[in-house]
Amino acid sequence: MWGTALTGHQGRRTQAERDAITVEIGYALVSAAFATAVVVGAVAGPALLFDLPALVERSSKGAAAVIAPVLFLTRVVTVLVRFRRGAQPSQPGRTNPDS
Repeated sequence: MWGTALTGHQGRRTQAERDAITVEIGYALVSAAFATAVVVGAVAGPALLFDLPALVERSSKGAAAVIAPVLFLTRVVTVLVRFRRGAQPSQPGRTNPDS
């Protein structure tokens, strides 16, 4: 499945292709964790730092608990799908002429 998308044929992946997949997965996970931390901090942070009414505090923490996994999974899937489609420069350090 991934090999076909990367190489265009049903052969084994090269080491460079395996390395690219590994780097992209790492990037997807790290960027998703960072984005999630920022959003959760913005949503639940005030409830953790300040003495807010109970309803506001519970609502903030509840919203953060719902948003966090959705945002994390959405970011990971988006990055990996974009990588699979090949939305990358054709040469390292150069932009794609279609962009």
